[in-house]
Amino acid sequence: MVDLFDIPNHIVDTSKFSHMLHGDIVSEFEESFAKYVGAKYACSANSASSLIYLALRRFSGQQLVQLPSTMPIVVPNAVVQAGHRIMFYNDIDWVGGYYHLHEDILDSAQQVDRNQYADLDRGDSIMIFSFYPTKPVSGCDGGIVVSNNKEKIDYFKMMTMNGTSLSNNSWSRKQEVAGCKMHWTSPQAFIANENLKKLDEKNSRLDEIRSVYNDAFGYNNTSRHLYRIRVRQNASFIQKMWKVNIKCGIHYIHCHGHKAYKDHEFSVADLTLSELESKRTVSLPFHEKLTDTEIDKIIHHVKEFT
Repeated sequence: MVDLFDIPNHIVDTSKFSHMLHGDIVSEFEESFAKYVGAKYACSANSASSLIYLALRRFSGQQLVQLPSTMPIVVPNAVVQAGHRIMFYNDIDWVGGYYHLHEDILDSAQQVDRNQYADLDRGDSIMIFSFYPTKPVSGCDGGIVVSNNKEKIDYFKMMTMNGTSLSNNSWSRKQEVAGCKMHWTSPQAFIANENLKKLDEKNSRLDEIRSVYNDAFGYNNTSRHLYRIRVRQNASFIQKMWKVNIKCGIHYIHCHGHKAYKDHEFSVADLTLSELESKRTVSLPFHEKLTDTEIDKIIHHVKEFT
């Protein structure tokens, strides 16, 4: 079977960690990741959606947060849980990259590039990344927020560590606010750190595969996370590809049709583009372990079934 994603396996020796929950490896990774994307400071957490929730909690009152309807449901969930309302809009092209979430918040759960934060030159905005197993820096879930503003990152460090003051010694921390238990763990940091070391090599191979796909299908896709095409009916296309041992996926179903968000839909714009995308978009296998033979097979059957 040709898999949609590749999830690297690791053997983790926990005896080497200074602390199982938040040992030195966590700080080491935070520093390495911040340096990779070109930011000064970073704070990790148990998930990117937790960081989105905390980021939105910084805003007082009920905010109107605009979101592309074509996206993972974890983001609108975080908006609602943070006490805000949603206005969905059409944007089917951001998928696989980053987008502007709200005010000074950039969500880049699906994109990790060298000097990415620095190159955007967005002042001291915050940018949030995901280490979900299928994301560019694959991990045992988790997320990280980076910024050039130390005060903003200190807020996340305090809130993810139960709302306590910053200190390397857990016994000397003081309870400052009612925070959350959202800190990352040493095993999670270790896995993500190992994969970060290989990211440049991985991206180089993905660029090669994407170029072959673009030439074959006539697209100009740029994502290093997903390779999406549009077909007449994605459900039937996926079934056909499955029968020839090729796994494909749908990224993503539009969110504005979910019952949970009906009361939050402020948009008066026509969202049929997002609805149509839900039926047509298909993600092809796209990972660094694909062989040339597998790529040729995928191209052959895509052309056959479309």
